[in-house]
Amino acid sequence: MRLPPTTTALLWALGIGFLLQQFGGDAMVRFFALWPLGQYTAGVSAEGDIITVGFLPWQVLSYAFLHGGFGHLFFNGLALYMFGAPLEMTWGRQRFLTYFLVCVAGAGLIQLLVATSGVTGQGIYPTIGASGGVFGLLLAYGMLFPNQRVMLLIPPIPMKARTFVIVFGAIELLMGVFGSNSGIAHFAHLGGMLFGWLMIRYWRGQPPFKPRGPRLVR
Repeated sequence: MRLPPTTTALLWALGIGFLLQQFGGDAMVRFFALWPLGQYTAGVSAEGDIITVGFLPWQVLSYAFLHGGFGHLFFNGLALYMFGAPLEMTWGRQRFLTYFLVCVAGAGLIQLLVATSGVTGQGIYPTIGASGGVFGLLLAYGMLFPNQRVMLLIPPIPMKARTFVIVFGAIELLMGVFGSNSGIAHFAHLGGMLFGWLMIRYWRGQPPFKPRGPRLVR
């Protein structure tokens, strides 16, 4: 199957972002990862200058194109390949790209609030990775193709897409509330799903939004 153009471009963007991260090192994380609101001291440079980190507006999108390692990149890219392609072929380029970026930004905003509030007890830390956007794609796939069979990787159990979404959403909620797997942005994942759900409801003219124009079939 030939990948549609926007899915292909996003996969390239994730790969290029990861390569730039290898060359740019700490500077890429300082300026393009998602940091909590405020300014924080991160250390001292070789010249003796104080290094600070903190939130910058573009980080609500740029954080998605950095990753914590090749495995992190691989699984996000695999999910984008699996779920992004059929969604783009259903929605078209523009709507698919809009949806993905809304999920990324929505996930970033939720994570920004959670990390700034300190409720996780993890201190000041950056958030990176496209997982918020990917979870938004997962939700959309479950809504548009609820009876399509998908296969879990670990363990390899086949299930309907709708069930897959519900199970993963419940796991993320429990892990986020109880602070399991420190270092994973569970609330960002939930934020991507929430904003994805709202985006689809908006396109369909369903509550909490008023009907507007032609209804989206899927």
